[in-house]
Amino acid sequence: MITTQSYINKNLPSILDELFSLIRIPSVSAHQHARDALYQCANQWVKLLLKSGVDKAVVMETKGNPVVYAEKFIDKSLPTVLVYGHYDVMPAEPLELWKSPPFEPEVRDGKIFARGADDDKGQSFMHAKAFEYLVLTDQLNCNVKFLLEGEEEIGSPNLEVFCEANKSLLTCDTILVSDTSMLAADTPSITTGLRGLAYWQIEVTGANRDLHSGIFGGAVANPINELSRMLARLTDDQGRVTIPGFYDRVQEISPEEKKLIDQVPFDEEAYKKDLGISHLFGEKGYSTIERTGIRPTLDICGIWGGYTGEGSKTVLPSKAYAKLSARLVPDQDHREIMQLVADYLRAIAPEYIQIDIIPLHGAASYVCPIDSPAYRAAEQAYEKVFGVRPLPVRRGGSIGVIPVFEKVLGIKPILMGFGLESDAIHSPNENFPLDMFKKGIETIVAFYLIFSHQSSVYSPQTVDR
Repeated sequence: MITTQSYINKNLPSILDELFSLIRIPSVSAHQHARDALYQCANQWVKLLLKSGVDKAVVMETKGNPVVYAEKFIDKSLPTVLVYGHYDVMPAEPLELWKSPPFEPEVRDGKIFARGADDDKGQSFMHAKAFEYLVLTDQLNCNVKFLLEGEEEIGSPNLEVFCEANKSLLTCDTILVSDTSMLAADTPSITTGLRGLAYWQIEVTGANRDLHSGIFGGAVANPINELSRMLARLTDDQGRVTIPGFYDRVQEISPEEKKLIDQVPFDEEAYKKDLGISHLFGEKGYSTIERTGIRPTLDICGIWGGYTGEGSKTVLPSKAYAKLSARLVPDQDHREIMQLVADYLRAIAPEYIQIDIIPLHGAASYVCPIDSPAYRAAEQAYEKVFGVRPLPVRRGGSIGVIPVFEKVLGIKPILMGFGLESDAIHSPNENFPLDMFKKGIETIVAFYLIFSHQSSVYSPQTVDR
């Protein structure tokens, strides 16, 4: 029988051609004008999944961008795996910082460079190819469903409603997600926790129009000055958020998990060198790994207003804007935090400006147990391919749909990520090493073989076709 590795190597040119057909579609969910591209990408996924061997694949409507659903049933007495991924991507701007066009995938230095190469077209496509290999070699011994959405990068605003309306369709025994990263190429890890998210846009208004800074300066409040002063009061010089009640529900980790975190390899000097900084900064009393995985944060993601063009323009702006994000941990509720931040900003806003606070989106945090059959199968699969047991690691990012799956379907997903920190997701020159792409396919194949064998000792849920 042909091995997974030889199958990948033999078919790599055609595999990449198929992946590139997805990447070339600029499916940017943040752009209103990309609606046609999102449908085009969804339909291309249907075509590729049918080619890989699913029984059916369809585009399903939501109130926003469409969802792709596909399935293959071997026997309803067998366990069912639901694979989740997303086909939308982040905006590629600033375009001038890309070494090659973001939607024209290019392989150089052993890496695929393009927007979506890692997040999440490349990682999702590994599942399609692993599935295809198992079907072609007659080794698939469980049922498989695919769910690919087009709104993950804008917070999955419509997927919870979709899941609620299609519970029976999505019934499964475990959920696989590859939308996270590993510690290093030679240090595999499984993401066992994600931080939640709250996100706002702030608008501060002074006068009813832009004013001459010489004629009106000193008599009318400058919205940029006032907004800057308010934002500066959100955190202190120790890296802590100053908003009353912000930390009230923060779940402290156990001594056992603290020991696991301390085992995570971390080279501080290499970390600083990679980022081009001389010092690290964060909440006092916690390590960098703890600050980015188990502690909440509040950051200004963007700030603008007034004149920013070439040369000078002596203007006192009418408006100033900022975007804020908070990364949250168990048991913080993003709705509660959104209200706390809004109330605090309104309380400290001076009376001579108007402030509008718009909550944009939020997500709950997530923690995965490391003793379930699916987790153990994933752990063994990584060890088989990478030669070492993966470390359980909590990550600082957010994937809004993950806690939704737990809430609606009653299943805790397994986050089998293969990205690296150097992949520059959400940034110019996003990339995905070919070696990690191939090892990801191998590991997913190993997961199926191990999980289906282990599952023979317990009774799976009843599955509806």
